[in-house]
Amino acid sequence: MELKEHQDRVIKDIGEFLDKLEITQRIDIAFREFWKDRGVTRMDAYKNNVPKVPHICAKVPTAGGKTYIAVNALKPIFDALQKFNPKRPEFVVWLVPSLSILDQTVKAFTNVDHPYRQRLNLLFRNRVEIYEKKDLMQGAGFSRDTVREQLSIVIMSFDSLRARNKEDRKIFQDNGYLASFLNIEGDESTDWLLPDYDPSALINVIRRMKPVVVVDESHNAESALSVEMLANLNPSFIFDLTATPKNNSNIVSYVDASKLKKYHMVKLPVIVANRQDKNEVIEAALILRRQLEVIAQEEEVKSGKHIRPIVLFQAQPRTDDDNITFEKIKQALVALKIPEEQIKIKTANINELKDLDLMDRNCPVRFIITVNALKEGWDCPNAYILASLADKSSAVDVEQILGRVLRMPYVQEHGNSLLNMSYVFTASNRFSDTLESIVKGLNRAGFSDRDYRVVTEIDTTNTQVSSSEGRDINDLFSVQNTFSEDSNLADNEREEEINVTLVAQRLDQAGTNEDANSAGAIELNSNDFVESIKAQADIQNQIYEQTANDAGDDIVPNELEDKMNKHRIKDIFKDEALQLKLPQFFIKVATGGWFDNDYQLMERDLLLKDFRLTNLDATVSFEDINSEMFRVDLEEIGKEDYAPRPFKINQKDRQKFNHIILSQSRDKQVRDLTARIFALIGNLYPIDDADVKRYLTRIVESMDSDQIRDCLERDVAYVGKIKKKIAMLAETHAHKQFTDLIDVESISVQPNFQFPESIAPSENAPAIPKSLYVTEASIGNFEGRVISEVADIDSVHWWHRNLSKGKGFRINGFINHYADFIVKTKSGRIIVLEVKGDDKDNTDSENKLKLGKLWEAKVGGIFKYMMVFDHKPIDGAETLADAIRKIGQM
Repeated sequence: MELKEHQDRVIKDIGEFLDKLEITQRIDIAFREFWKDRGVTRMDAYKNNVPKVPHICAKVPTAGGKTYIAVNALKPIFDALQKFNPKRPEFVVWLVPSLSILDQTVKAFTNVDHPYRQRLNLLFRNRVEIYEKKDLMQGAGFSRDTVREQLSIVIMSFDSLRARNKEDRKIFQDNGYLASFLNIEGDESTDWLLPDYDPSALINVIRRMKPVVVVDESHNAESALSVEMLANLNPSFIFDLTATPKNNSNIVSYVDASKLKKYHMVKLPVIVANRQDKNEVIEAALILRRQLEVIAQEEEVKSGKHIRPIVLFQAQPRTDDDNITFEKIKQALVALKIPEEQIKIKTANINELKDLDLMDRNCPVRFIITVNALKEGWDCPNAYILASLADKSSAVDVEQILGRVLRMPYVQEHGNSLLNMSYVFTASNRFSDTLESIVKGLNRAGFSDRDYRVVTEIDTTNTQVSSSEGRDINDLFSVQNTFSEDSNLADNEREEEINVTLVAQRLDQAGTNEDANSAGAIELNSNDFVESIKAQADIQNQIYEQTANDAGDDIVPNELEDKMNKHRIKDIFKDEALQLKLPQFFIKVATGGWFDNDYQLMERDLLLKDFRLTNLDATVSFEDINSEMFRVDLEEIGKEDYAPRPFKINQKDRQKFNHIILSQSRDKQVRDLTARIFALIGNLYPIDDADVKRYLTRIVESMDSDQIRDCLERDVAYVGKIKKKIAMLAETHAHKQFTDLIDVESISVQPNFQFPESIAPSENAPAIPKSLYVTEASIGNFEGRVISEVADIDSVHWWHRNLSKGKGFRINGFINHYADFIVKTKSGRIIVLEVKGDDKDNTDSENKLKLGKLWEAKVGGIFKYMMVFDHKPIDGAETLADAIRKIGQM
C-alpha cells in the first residue's frame, strides 16, 4: 500500500520540522521557522507541554489514514534521533483512547498480511515486534537484548497509564520479569528513574528506553492528567494524530478535507433530509438502502468489488418507556419481515458486532442499531445511511457517530455517484439545531460546514395520517396515554409514534415484495421522495467534486490563511501576469501506450537513476575539517526548557560509545564507523542506500587509526565533507546526462510555470516601485541595490522577487536554479536575473550560469538570462553597470 499524496505530504512535513530542529536546537524556534518558511508568520507559539521533548501533531480527517501515516512517520523520527544517539533502542509506546481501538490496532499490527505490518516490516527490515501491556508485564519475548535488535511497539490505552484501578497500577510496581533492564553495562545514569518507584517497575523500564510516543486520537489526551501521563513516559518524541486538535496542539501538518474527496477516500458530501415523522425516516432509509444495494450489485458485475450498504439507526437513550429505544427499533424492523440476522445492536452494554467482519461478502448485516456507541475506532465503509429516530421536538444529536458513515469502500470512485455519498435522515421540528449537530459531527471528523448538502423534501401531505389513526396491535411503539390533553407540547410538536402498519402500507404502495429470503426482505422500486433525493444528490455531488478537484495543492490549509503573510498581484499587472507561462525543461519518457513517448516535467532525480558510486573516486580530504559539531544560538541559550533533550549529544555517552568501537578489531571498527556515518548522512535519494554504504566503507577503510579516532570525535564535520564529495560526483553525472539528453533532443522546453495570484513570503521586501505583487519577498542589501536600479529604468514594466524552495520559478536542469528576480520590460521581454556578490563561490555561480545560458539558448524569443556581479563577474556574467545598460535597451 503506497502513501497517498496527502499522506506523503505529512511525512515530508515531519521531516522538514526535524531538519529545522536539528539546525536550531530549539523546539520553539524550529516550530516558528517551519511555519515561517510557508508564509505563516502569525502562527501561535509552540506549546511546551512536556519541556525539552518535541511534541507535534498532524491534523488528519476521518478516513485520511492516520494510522498508516504514523507507521510511516516512525522511520524519519528514529533516523533523526539516532544521529545523536546511535545506540538508542527503537522503542515506541502507541497510545489509543479505547479498548476497541486497542484491539483493532493490535490485530492489524500483528497480522503479517495487513498493510500496516507490511509497511513496518519494509521500513525496519522485518525486525518488528508488537506487544501489549500484559506481554511487557510478564516479560514475554521482551528483554534488553530483544529491544536492542528490533523495532518494539507496545500498544496501550490511555487508562493504562492513568492508574485508576489495581490492574493498571501494576505498571508502577516492581517486576522481576524485567530484571534484564536493571544492570546495563556502561550505563550508570539514573535520570530516567521515576521517583518513589522501583527500577524494575514497567513504567521505569519504559522510561529508561526514552520511547517515541504516538498518541492516536490525541484530542482525548489533552487534559492536565494526560499531559502528566505523557511526561511520566520520559519520551524522546511525541507525535499526535487527530481530526480535531485541541488548543495545546503543535500542528505541523494539515490534511485538507478536499484531498480526501479528490482521492476517493470519503463519501462526501453528506446528503441531509428532514422527514415529516419517524415512519418516513424508516421508510426512506429502507427504500434508499435497497436501491443502493441494487446499484452496488450492478457495479459489482463490472468491478468485482462487493458493497452491501448498511443503515445505522440511531435510537434514543433509554430514559422512560416513551423513548424509541434500540429494542423497539429492532422489533419494528423484524415486524417489517426483515430477517433478524440482518439486524445487529451495538450499545454500551450490548455488542452484537463482536467478531463480525462486516466487509465479508457472506456477512448478512444490513442494519445496525446504536445510540452513541459507534465513536472512534469503528470503521465500516459499507455504512451509508444514518437514520436518527430522536424525538420530533428534539434537535437530532448525530455529532458522535456521523463520521462512521464517511469512509469510502475500496478507496475508489464508484461508477454511480450515489455510491460516492453518504446520507442522513431525521425527523425534527428543530432542524436548524439538527444541522448544527451535523456540522459538529463533521468538525469532529475533521471536515467543515462545506461538506454537507440539505435536500428539500417533497409534499407528502396526502400520505400523512394523524397520530390517532392506524394504531392497532401491530403498532409496536404504541403506549397508553402518551399525550394528555394538558400536554406541554404544542400540537405540532406532539411526538408521533412509529407505526409498523403504516410503514408497511407505504412500502407496499412503493412496490414492496415482502419476501423474507430476498436481500433486505424488501424489494423496492422507487417513490417520489427517494427519486427526489437521488436527483438532487447527483447534482450536489457534481458541484462538490468539481470544487474538490479545483482545490490547489498548497501545503498551507485554508484555515491558516488569516495567519499568513499574503500579498496579491497588483491589479494593473494581474491579467497579463496570470496569462504568462515561463518555459521549463521537459524530458521524453516511455509511456507503454499507443504512442512511443510522452513528455513530463524534468526532475533532477531522473538524471541520477543510473548514478552509482561504486567505481567513483572515494578520496576525501579531511585536513581542513571544521571541529564545530553543531551550531549553537548563543542569544537563545538561556531557555533550556525548549532545548530538545534527545537532540543533544551527551558527551559522556559519546565517549563510552567511541571507546567500545575503538576497543574492537579493525574490521569491526570499519563496520561500526560506517554504520555511524550512514545514520548521520541521512537519505540521499535517489542514490541507493546499499551503494552509499559501500562507498562509505571504502572511505573508512582508507582511514588510519588516528583518523578513525578523530572521525568518531568529530563525526558531524566528517559527514559534511563526505556529503559534499557525493554531491559533487552526483552533480557531475547529472550535468553530463542532461547535456547528452539535450544533444539527442530527449529534453525540450515547454511553457509551464505560472505566477500565483498571491504569494506568502516569510519576510517582506521594502517598497520598491514597479513590483509585480503589492509586497514582495525579502531581499538582501546588494539584491536591493540591484533591483532598485533596475526599477528606475524606463523600459522596465514590472519586477518580481522570485520565491525558492518549490514555490517560485526554477530552471530545472542538472541543478534546480531559483534565480533571484524576474523582470518584464515594456517591449515584452522577460529577463530571469540572478544576483551575485563578488565574494560568492565561483563553482556554484558557474553551474547556475551554464544552466541559465543553456535555458536561454533553448527558449529563445522574448526570454533572457543574466547573472549580475557588482564589479568582478565570472566569464559570461555581467557587471551591474553593464546589466543596467543592456536592460535599458531591451
